[in-house]
Amino acid sequence: MSSFNSTLEYLFAQLPMYHRIGEAAYKANLDNTQRIMEVLQHPHQNFLTVHIAGTNGKGSVSHSLASILQQAGYKTGLYTSPHLKDFRERIRIDGKMIDKKYVTDFVQKNKQELETIKPSFFEWTVGLAFQYFKDKNVDIAIIETGLGGRLDSTNVITPVLSVITNISLDHINLLGNTVAKIAREKAGIIKPGVPVVIGEHDEATAKIFEQFARKNKAPIVFASQNFTVRKSITKIKSGTTLKLDVNKGKKKLYEKLQLDLTGDYQLKNVCTVLQSVEVLQEFFKIKPRDIYAGLKSVSASTGLQGRWQVIAGKPMTVCDTAHNVAGIVMILKQIEQNKFKQLHIVIGMVNDKDIASILKIMPPNATYYFCKPNIPRGLDAEQLLIKAQAFNLKGKAYRTVKLAYNAARKSASQQDFIFIGGSTFVVAEVI
Repeated sequence: MSSFNSTLEYLFAQLPMYHRIGEAAYKANLDNTQRIMEVLQHPHQNFLTVHIAGTNGKGSVSHSLASILQQAGYKTGLYTSPHLKDFRERIRIDGKMIDKKYVTDFVQKNKQELETIKPSFFEWTVGLAFQYFKDKNVDIAIIETGLGGRLDSTNVITPVLSVITNISLDHINLLGNTVAKIAREKAGIIKPGVPVVIGEHDEATAKIFEQFARKNKAPIVFASQNFTVRKSITKIKSGTTLKLDVNKGKKKLYEKLQLDLTGDYQLKNVCTVLQSVEVLQEFFKIKPRDIYAGLKSVSASTGLQGRWQVIAGKPMTVCDTAHNVAGIVMILKQIEQNKFKQLHIVIGMVNDKDIASILKIMPPNATYYFCKPNIPRGLDAEQLLIKAQAFNLKGKAYRTVKLAYNAARKSASQQDFIFIGGSTFVVAEVI
């Protein structure tokens, strides 16, 4: 019997995973996934699903919904990507990662037949997740798209609810170079008769979503038009929760709702989550106490990490997986709310991002520690330094994330602030 590690090596080698090598691994059709579902006898048809797409926030929304459903007593599957530390983070039930033996047995059992299909790493993983959720008899599974929507391997499901968090520019080489083009790709998860929640109303994309919904006779609602969320406290320290007051229209809906994800951008995500819960209450018994308890324990219940995560104090040290302009803008705003003497930024990026647009908005008065995340897509630290110098960003290049982080810790005083980010894969190396 194969070991778990050798099984993972086999999976990673299958038309290599997009998150490691980029565009060469992207497959723009659902043919393989549909054939895999036939081989596995359509496991995805044995449980209810919620399908979540979007440029930013889909991970936070997915985990938050899973936490609430768990609190409501439902056996909840959760499929997300990429993983930070452990491949098994991608597939969870009630917060617990998939068993190593199940992964190994699944690959051994299906290897011969699936190899005739030549599935990618992601397609293999989708098949594994759906089979696991079926075998473990989940009540519902929250399924996050990997990339895009229309042609994403997860888009073989017919969910009870589709969610699109927001749209901004990311993966433009694959999804399109305008928000309208990207919106059309994400809108591909809208299914006939299935209600759809759009997190943020934006004039540039709203008509596209409404057009897709009308064509599919799918009820559509924009969360940001119904819910408003504000912080009831402003200063966030390590170990605290974000306290929120929520209105629906002019009516106060929740007071002092606590969220253990403390990034300010979570206010938008909470609107999306609450709107989604309102739709899901047609299918599930979800009480206010489940919402309170679920949002207060998202990280504890689901294992979510890397979202404005405080990893050290004195100096205050925060990491976040934001990796595109829209995400970085939100991060920089939150950094500005903190009092500190000097800002230190440990940053690494992957080579297929719009690097110039991100560097352009970075603060020139910070001290930078440029590094390369340990994946083939990682941009060489020296190259990143050269690109950054064109925008008057000052710092040094380091061969690894660890060396960069250690240098920042050594240079910073207790009154300074250290931020680590630029890529999911940079964050994975420090948490």
